[in-house]
Amino acid sequence: MKRTPDTISTLRDILTHCRTLAVVGLSPQWHRPSYFAAKYMQAHGYRIVPVNPLVAREGGQILGETAYASVADAAQALAARGERIDMVDCFRKSEDIPPLAEEAIAIGARCLWLQLGVFNEAARLQAEAAGLQVIENRCVKIEHARLFGGLGWMGVNTRVISAKRLRQLSY
Repeated sequence: MKRTPDTISTLRDILTHCRTLAVVGLSPQWHRPSYFAAKYMQAHGYRIVPVNPLVAREGGQILGETAYASVADAAQALAARGERIDMVDCFRKSEDIPPLAEEAIAIGARCLWLQLGVFNEAARLQAEAAGLQVIENRCVKIEHARLFGGLGWMGVNTRVISAKRLRQLSY
C-alpha cells in the first residue's frame, strides 16, 4: 500500500473526524507532555480515553475519565455504551508500537498516531495495510493548534508583535 503523506489536508481530515482518542501512555502528572496534550485536546472538544495500566489497576481516572489497562479494554467499555475509539494516540517508545498497532487494527480505529520521536516501519505498514491512517513523529496537540488556530492556548500566541526594544528601567 502506498504511504499517504502527512499533508495539511490529511491531518485536517484526521483531526476533524477522529473525535475519540485513546491516549496510550497518558500520565496522571500535569507536567508530562502526554497530560498537557490530552488536556488541550479535551478542552477543544475531543473525548479522551486514558490507557495507563498502572492507573487502571488502582481504578483511577485521568482528566476525569476512567483509565484502562489496554486499548482493547477501553474499546470494549466504550462499545458497551455504543461508542468507539477513532484514534490511538501513542506516547510510547518506538519498540512498543507493534502490539499497539495490532490493537488499533483489532478495534477498528481509523488512525494510529505516533507522537514526536516515535517511528516503527513494521507497525506502520501493518496498520496501513489494514486501512488505518498512520501519522508518525507528530504531536496531535501541535498539529491541532497549527491547523485550527489553537496557538493562543496557554499563552503561546500573545498577539503582540513589536520591533520596539524594552525600555531599560533606571534603577
